[in-house]
Amino acid sequence: MQKRKGRPFLAGIVLLGTLFLGACAPKSISPTSGGTEAYPKDIMAQPTMAPLPAERMAYQGVSNVYQESLATETERMVIRSADLSIVVANPGQAMDAIIRLADEMKGFVVSSSLYQTQTPEGTQVQEGTITIRVPAERLEEALSRIRALVENPATDILSQNIYGKDVTKEYTDLQSRLRNLEDAAEQLQKIMDTATKPEEVLQVYNELRQVNEQIEVLKGQIKYYQESAAMSAITVTLRAKEAVAPITIGTWKPEGVARDAIRALIRAYQTLANAVIWLVLFCLPVALPIGIVVWLIWMGFRRWRRGRRTATNTETTPPEAS
Repeated sequence: MQKRKGRPFLAGIVLLGTLFLGACAPKSISPTSGGTEAYPKDIMAQPTMAPLPAERMAYQGVSNVYQESLATETERMVIRSADLSIVVANPGQAMDAIIRLADEMKGFVVSSSLYQTQTPEGTQVQEGTITIRVPAERLEEALSRIRALVENPATDILSQNIYGKDVTKEYTDLQSRLRNLEDAAEQLQKIMDTATKPEEVLQVYNELRQVNEQIEVLKGQIKYYQESAAMSAITVTLRAKEAVAPITIGTWKPEGVARDAIRALIRAYQTLANAVIWLVLFCLPVALPIGIVVWLIWMGFRRWRRGRRTATNTETTPPEAS
C-alpha cells in the first residue's frame, strides 16, 4: 500500500516542479531570436523548439489566456512626477503653504528641509526644499497652485520639469508572475495535505516556503507601482528673493562680468583638457612605437660608426718594430 501511495505522490511532485519552474521563470530567451525576450506563448510559437509535455502545454495555455486578458483589461500605468525651482519672498511661509496644499489634496509630505544661507552682501536668508505626493489626477492643479506662490511668474519660476514613465508592461508582467506563483503555492499546499511521509512533507514545505517568499516580494513590487502611479511626487526648491537679486551699480552689473569671466575660464580649461586628452589617447600611442623604432635605428647606426672607427684606427696604426 505504501508503494502505491508513493507513486502518485512522486508524479505529483514532478508535475508541480514543472509548474514551479514555469512560474519562477515567466520570461525566457528564444534560441532562434538572437536574445529577444518572449513570453511563454511566443516560445510555443517557435517551430524549432522541441515539443513540450502535455502538462506543460496545458499550463502555458492557461498562462497565455491570463496574460492576454491582462493586456486587454489593464489600463496604462504611468508614474508622473515634477520638480520646480521658484523664487519667493519668504521660503518658510511658502513651505507651510505647500504642506497645507498636500494635506488639502489628501496627499502627504515625503521630506522637507529649510536652512539659512548667506548672500554676497552678508545677509542671512532662508532657502528650502520640499517633496510632496498628491493624487496623480490633481498634479496639474497642484503645480498651478505652487506657481501661484511667486510674485512674477515670468522671472520667479527658475525651472519646471514634468516627467512620466510608462510601467504598464512591468506591472502586467508582475501580475502574471504573481498569479503563476499563487497557483504553484496552491498545488504545493494540496500535495502537502495529502503527504504521509515526514520527508515528503518537509520537502514540499520547503518548496512552499520559497514560493511564498517570492509571492511577498512580487506583492511589494506591485504595491510600489500602484502607489507611485496613484500619487505623483512634486519636488519644490524655494529660494529667497534676496539670494537671487542682481548686484547693480548704476548701469554696471558686476555679476554679468563675473559670469562672462567664468565662462571664458571654463572654455579655456576645456580647450586645455581636450589637448591633454588628444596627447594621451592619440599622440602618445602613435609616437611611442615610432620613437622606439627610431631609437633602435640610431643605436644601431652609432654601433656601426663606432665599429668603423675602430677598424680604421687599426688599419692606420703602424706595426711595432720587432
